[in-house]
Amino acid sequence: MIIVENHRKKMETLRKAYPDALILDVTSHATGALRKLSPFYPHMGIPVPFTPSMTAASVEGIWQGLKTFEKADVDLDVMRNTTMKDLKRTVRRFGAPKGHRKGVHGTELLGYLAARWEIYLPTYKWVLENKCLDLVELL
Repeated sequence: MIIVENHRKKMETLRKAYPDALILDVTSHATGALRKLSPFYPHMGIPVPFTPSMTAASVEGIWQGLKTFEKADVDLDVMRNTTMKDLKRTVRRFGAPKGHRKGVHGTELLGYLAARWEIYLPTYKWVLENKCLDLVELL
């Protein structure tokens, strides 16, 4: 069985709740190889959905880079970011979100749920199958 918990919970709390569990941190703050399972991890060469021949550094970079706002459109710099920092694009800075562009040069904007299904999940699946298969098989 796999249980997903909030990354802000203390390890002590998790150990009490799940005394016999193997607890794995797969966030960007993790140490060791499992950090590569974080959507923020810069694997490089990740295909950008609906944008033939364009790649990005991380899943989160693609997700944030294709997000559009009142005052900002697609951000290629976020897609190239390899630091695992400064990837988030916020309402405070760019205004209300309009949706996720279906491809870097696309004209269609996807709503949040459609974008999760058509952009985020296929991109993360690609990373698991093409960049992290050894870790997936280990788990």
